[in-house]
Amino acid sequence: QKCGFSELYSWQRQRKTKQEFCLHDGPPYANGDPHVGHALNKILKDITNRFYVMRGYKVHYVPGWDCHGLPIELKALSEVRGAENLSPMEIRQRAREFAERAIEKQKSAFIRWGIMADWANCYRTFDPKYEANQLRVFYKMYDKGFIYQDYKPVFWSPSAKTALAEAELEYNEQHISRSVYMKFPLLKPPPKLTSVIDGSSPASVLVWTTQPWTVPANQAICYMPDAAYSIVKCTTTGEHFILAADRVESTAAVLDTQFEVISTCKGVDLADGSCAHPTIPGRVSPLLPANHVTMAKGTGLVHTAPAHGMEDYSVASHHQLPTDCLVDEGGIFTEAAGPELQNKNVLEEGNEAVIQMLHTAGSLLKEEKYVHSYPYDWRTKKPMIIRASKQWFVNTASVKATAQEVLKKVKVIPTSAVNRMLEMLDRRTFWCISRQRCWGVPIPVFYQKNTGECLINSETITNVIKIVEQQGTDAWWTLPIEQLLPKEAVAKAGGHDVLDYVKGQDVLDIWFDSGTSWAHVLEGAEQRADTYLEGKDQLGGWFQSSLLTSVAARKKAPYKTLVVHGFTLGEKGEKMSKSIGNVVDPDVVINGGEDHTKDPPYGADVLRWWVAESNVFTEVLIGPVVLNAARDDINKLRNTLRFMLGNVAGFNPETDSIPASEMYIVDQYMLHLLQDYGSKVTEAYKEYDYSKVVRLLQAFCSRNLSNFYFSIIKDRLYCEEEKDPKRRSCQTVLAEALDIVVRSFAPILPHLAEEVFQHLPYKKDSEGVFRTGWINASSAWKKPGIEEAIEGACAMRDSFLGSISGKNALEYEVVIVIEPGLLFELMEALQAEETSSVSQLNEIMMASQTTLLSELPKETPADANITKGTFLINLEGGDIHEESSYKVIALPIAKAKCPRCRRYTSPSATTPCPRCLTVIAGK
Repeated sequence: QKCGFSELYSWQRQRKTKQEFCLHDGPPYANGDPHVGHALNKILKDITNRFYVMRGYKVHYVPGWDCHGLPIELKALSEVRGAENLSPMEIRQRAREFAERAIEKQKSAFIRWGIMADWANCYRTFDPKYEANQLRVFYKMYDKGFIYQDYKPVFWSPSAKTALAEAELEYNEQHISRSVYMKFPLLKPPPKLTSVIDGSSPASVLVWTTQPWTVPANQAICYMPDAAYSIVKCTTTGEHFILAADRVESTAAVLDTQFEVISTCKGVDLADGSCAHPTIPGRVSPLLPANHVTMAKGTGLVHTAPAHGMEDYSVASHHQLPTDCLVDEGGIFTEAAGPELQNKNVLEEGNEAVIQMLHTAGSLLKEEKYVHSYPYDWRTKKPMIIRASKQWFVNTASVKATAQEVLKKVKVIPTSAVNRMLEMLDRRTFWCISRQRCWGVPIPVFYQKNTGECLINSETITNVIKIVEQQGTDAWWTLPIEQLLPKEAVAKAGGHDVLDYVKGQDVLDIWFDSGTSWAHVLEGAEQRADTYLEGKDQLGGWFQSSLLTSVAARKKAPYKTLVVHGFTLGEKGEKMSKSIGNVVDPDVVINGGEDHTKDPPYGADVLRWWVAESNVFTEVLIGPVVLNAARDDINKLRNTLRFMLGNVAGFNPETDSIPASEMYIVDQYMLHLLQDYGSKVTEAYKEYDYSKVVRLLQAFCSRNLSNFYFSIIKDRLYCEEEKDPKRRSCQTVLAEALDIVVRSFAPILPHLAEEVFQHLPYKKDSEGVFRTGWINASSAWKKPGIEEAIEGACAMRDSFLGSISGKNALEYEVVIVIEPGLLFELMEALQAEETSSVSQLNEIMMASQTTLLSELPKETPADANITKGTFLINLEGGDIHEESSYKVIALPIAKAKCPRCRRYTSPSATTPCPRCLTVIAGK
């Protein structure tokens, strides 16, 4: 509360600044509890936003939810008895209430994770203004010719009774189909082959399919024009068959027979032949050329059912074949399929009936189980079919080239992701945007009752948008057509009466819903976000639908940068599932489970640290081991902070700071390292590389602060007089280090950062860490020359400590011998007198006394422990390059241990050393 944690978003929106940063929130789906995938995504966004707030930007971040669509509709209806009898408005009401409950649950979790936003003003795709903006984009795309209606085969979910887009499928690699080999008797042999097929014995073409239920819809058999085909004689029955030359042996083996090759020809030689349909008397199936025929499976001759295959359909369009569909919305054969098949489910008893019909007709040669990858509905988890129907499409083929050009100008992190998105765009020829459900935004078209002709123009759309903006899309279902369709619009279209029309029944695909979020959420004339940051599944989802709608409507991308993260997995890299019992619930991570010994409460910062330290551009692992390590890391960091906080007590930076030029050289060296740390951390944040930030932070805290600096300044901090400039010098550094370290991790651990700021003895009424800017390390601190002096001294200290292996360094005096030259001069800057127990050099050596000489003393004992080493000096960017050798001698000290500072610098064990006496006298 003290630091206005929850008001931070609103506070920074009031800033007077030209610098803005917009991160557009991809809306999570409002149909379930918050999970670790949400945590990963929201926390990454929040780290980003807090970094920009601290750097003085005005951040625009509006959280949103994707609220329409089949998954929510199905979940809402699963709670209702007799759901099939509900009216569209009852279904919409239930679905809306379900989505609202899910949003509240997710929102309170996001707030608990410390996500900064104005939580009273989020966007939801069922908000009237959102829906109105979506319809504006729809009409703009329709008007430019990018949206059209057509009858063609689409992925169809019989279990959900609706068309689906490719992004809504998942593939079952272990699907089992009943595949059949069958023969289509030749009616008219191809003219080129009459000499070979003379009619003396029956001849047929051999065909294989994994979907026998589509045989009643067969209109042709396709061959590959430039492949080789063989006419063979079956040694068992004497019949003649035509099939691909490459498939003769494998097919004969499957059919448990031998084929004798009588003649071989090219695919083109099959032109103008035709076959009799095996189950429908009188129907002729012509032999036609096509490029989609493959030789990997089957017989090289493909059964073609235009209503049930994309390639089949294009063959039919080219040759003007019928494309009638004999299957209804629920995947049931219609009356047109004939009495034997009517009312049967095509994937079950309908399939069986067709196989029996082939058997009865004598056309079935073999049935076998075939395991292959097959599309399933991602929500109902049931198999799909391909079924021709009248749908609305986005003509992605005509937007694709511009979309790809525009995408190449977007910065994508990691760069490898952009190629995947370009490939996905490339494969997408059309996008089916109509759904046969009622929980969604209606496609705003009217149909003439008799002709089925559709009516949409600027008058109809303007009126519908005006109504939707005020009442939401419920109005499409509740208002009579007279209020939705203006008379003028009907007259303009050459119609007579509004009542000659009916409202369309389809709703828009939810990828179109969320894909138009830029039109509602993004501000300013440009309506373009700096960043979209989502999981890698959005390369084919929201990133793509947003790009396509934005490019189609206004020829530009809605984002400048895309950041793509991986998925969360269990800590052994396995998928999370309730059955394995490895699902990590973020609420349990923060608040603990029922049994705190098994699931301890870690708090929100541990969850945030886990996100930041992970390499989020690959798969992100989470589990007890990972979380424990994160907690330990934060505890180590807290210890470092506690040391600094404790040692700035009684210090006021405004009055007690020592100017850098008057500091100890080792203190200036720490400022030099702090300056370098600050710039590296800032760069890592700019590149969204938060795991690098964590690595830099940990290395700096453990290596430079705890292990090095803290250990050598303890004597100055604890034993010098309180206001002594030597003590104030290292306190000045500690205050700067505390400020820089805390700011550097604040975006990641905001709770801990604010906690530290509330405990600063000299910042009682501070506004907190987020309102007071980013790391402020002066460039004047950068002094590369100092590095050589301190690192040279450290090299000798390491030699000294190595030579006394594990003994107390204070029990020794150290003699350093360096030949005259640069290294000697650098050490002289740290210790002017020959021997000292209070010099800067002695502090670094951590001995009780240090002697600096240019040659080995004559009286050195023969058994003295002499360690030799060399140090390479590199100054002025490499212009000065000098290697110096040194000797280090560790000698047991003759003096007594001072009872106050515990160094061996006292004349007797009962009296303090000279330095301590001075400090005591001063008090």
